Amino acid sequence: MTDFTNAVALITGAASGIGAATATRLATSGARKLILVDLEEEKLRDFAFTLPCERQPIIGDVADPELWAQADLTGLTHAVVNAGIGAGAPIVDSSFEDWRRVLSVNLDGAFLTLQAAMRAMRERGGAIVLTASVAGIKAEPGIAAYGASKAAVIQLGRIAAKEGAPLAIRVNSVAPGGVETPIWRSVPFFGQLVETLGGEDAAFKAMGTAGSTPLGRFARPEEVAEQIAFLLSDSCGFVTGACLVADGGYSL
Repeated sequence: MTDFTNAVALITGAASGIGAATATRLATSGARKLILVDLEEEKLRDFAFTLPCERQPIIGDVADPELWAQADLTGLTHAVVNAGIGAGAPIVDSSFEDWRRVLSVNLDGAFLTLQAAMRAMRERGGAIVLTASVAGIKAEPGIAAYGASKAAVIQLGRIAAKEGAPLAIRVNSVAPGGVETPIWRSVPFFGQLVETLGGEDAAFKAMGTAGSTPLGRFARPEEVAEQIAFLLSDSCGFVTGACLVADGGYSL
């Protein structure tokens, strides 16, 4: 198990899914303090209470510059730029409002989080992972805003890696395929599957075995958390600017 003894780590979108799984992974591997960011105050505080380390909850929108102007990131050593939302509609049927909503959280929020983390790390170095998506690599209909935002996140990570290298800041991305997370609840066809099949577990199983993912299933958040932990760890000390695709073969 990778060791994060005495780490001070920032995680956005920390109340559920990949963010919560990553927070648990770091906390149980020795992290001294976790700075946890999410919009859902009650859910975040309830989850933070379960972690065996010091917790600093920050409630707010990652796309709000004021949130980061006021955030105390003293001693930051690691960051996981994870907060994101989904949406689905063909381009011709998409509203500009929905486009801006997705880009605001997924890209503006990623930029502001990354900027704040790099500023906090520039004196001592550190490691950062951005949660992208295979949707930013493989084109599919109906996900223009989400796919474009995640493609931009991958490139943002590469540029940050070049800028961060002289400061001893490593920046990498992870691009999961289907993961069993709450983000799917915002996708209309998933809601229809849940209703038809009688529950989210059945819907995830159906999507994983439908043929688009060669391994025949979706990933668990804990699996992606392991990949993020690996990229953050000293085991990846010579890796920067990389994008780890973890999609069960979906992009083949």
